[in-house]
Amino acid sequence: MQIQFSATRPAPMPGAMPVLALAVEKDGLDRINFGAFDAAAQRLALGAARAARFEGEAGAIAEAFVAQGDAVVQLLLLGVGPGAETDYERAGGALTARLLTSGTEAVVVDFSSLGGAPAATSVARFAAAAVQRSWRIDVYRTKLAEKAKPTLSSITLVGAPEGAEAAWHAQHAVTMGLNLTRTLVALPPNILYPVSFVERFRADVEGLGLEISVLGEVEMAALGMGALLGVSQGSVRDAQLLVIKWSGKGAGDPDLALVGKGVTFDTGGISLKPGPGMEDMKWDMGGAGAVAGAMKALALRKAKANVVGVCGLVENMPDANAQRPGDIVTSMSGQTIEILNTDAEGRLVLCDAITWVQKNHRPKTIVDLATLTGAMIIALGNEHGGMFANDDALADQLLAAGKASGDLLWRFPLSDAYNKLIDSPIADMKNVGPRGAGSITAAQFIQRFVDKGVRWAHLDIAGMVWADKPGATFDKGATGYGVRLLDRFVADNFEG
Repeated sequence: MQIQFSATRPAPMPGAMPVLALAVEKDGLDRINFGAFDAAAQRLALGAARAARFEGEAGAIAEAFVAQGDAVVQLLLLGVGPGAETDYERAGGALTARLLTSGTEAVVVDFSSLGGAPAATSVARFAAAAVQRSWRIDVYRTKLAEKAKPTLSSITLVGAPEGAEAAWHAQHAVTMGLNLTRTLVALPPNILYPVSFVERFRADVEGLGLEISVLGEVEMAALGMGALLGVSQGSVRDAQLLVIKWSGKGAGDPDLALVGKGVTFDTGGISLKPGPGMEDMKWDMGGAGAVAGAMKALALRKAKANVVGVCGLVENMPDANAQRPGDIVTSMSGQTIEILNTDAEGRLVLCDAITWVQKNHRPKTIVDLATLTGAMIIALGNEHGGMFANDDALADQLLAAGKASGDLLWRFPLSDAYNKLIDSPIADMKNVGPRGAGSITAAQFIQRFVDKGVRWAHLDIAGMVWADKPGATFDKGATGYGVRLLDRFVADNFEG
């Protein structure tokens, strides 16, 4: 999808009906600046809007076909609501959803129809949402009806304020990272597994200035990463630890580490999941996908921050060599773990990845992301990711970034009482606690591997990386959750 900026409405494409969208604020029908449209065309458009009960709500669209000289124009009145950035985002996504497979190839969006100029950042969010909403994965579809194929390829923005185009470039970087994450999350597990995840990421970010290194199973075994490797031992696919470094401030240790759970397919292992719905477990690498996309976004917009991303990539399978309930493994930290449930595997991957990044890069702040627990979906559904943190200031920063970006978070508690629930009578800890507070005891498990003095937050995004219904910036399927959040978190707290 191409986004263009223009001072005036461009001439229509030869042989195509012009499609023009006029931005309309909430309850602003009587204030629309129609420009060159005559009184008859304006009456027709306003009549269509009132018949459809259109009142300028964010994302609402009213349509009319009106005359302009000798031509007929498809005129869309596009609601931008009260005018917040999120309203513009909803409007941009709604426009693409309406036109993507309509046969329309290009649309002009005119913001000069409004009573006043919108904020540059609002227009940038509009453009970003329009592009993000166009993402699809059709590569495995050999038969697709012509009317189901995307046609919209260009959006021209007219009447944007000064600074909007520059703001769009930053949003475009985030969008490209977001689309990488969505692709990784959506790919089938016979195509995306630990080694191919690394290969695809390396090819996608070539030339962006990211420093990439990879640890295989031999290297991880030598380091004592028995928790992560225990998850992988039932799979014929080799585990990988993908390390991505961005040094936007120059040499020196990273200030921030982003650590992602990358279980490219999760059967549950010997503690086998039920068959219905197991196909969804291809997206159990959504945390690693978010880290990969965020690192690409930081590199594309040349963020002035030093950040390292670590993706623990494994496949959890139940063969004769698979980890058993009752096994005890030794983590890289030296702490021992009694395995009660092989389907509580994500925390085993994260604990070794977190230990590794602390020993090798000494970050002052760590944020891990994981589709960790079904209990989080029970608690929050698909509206918020869960957050746990050992530092109130860090928690506030992440909550603010979530609200600003649209990737919402909700904070949960940590305490010694919950921590005791994972004590083991035979090892240092169990990998699961009792049924109650399952998401909290999972976070308490991870916290045991965070060094003293390191700010840490754990984001349980189990309900957020995949959607069964469309949203403002995505269709059904992979959402890319976490990329916008992490980029905003870095921009607000680690740059400047």
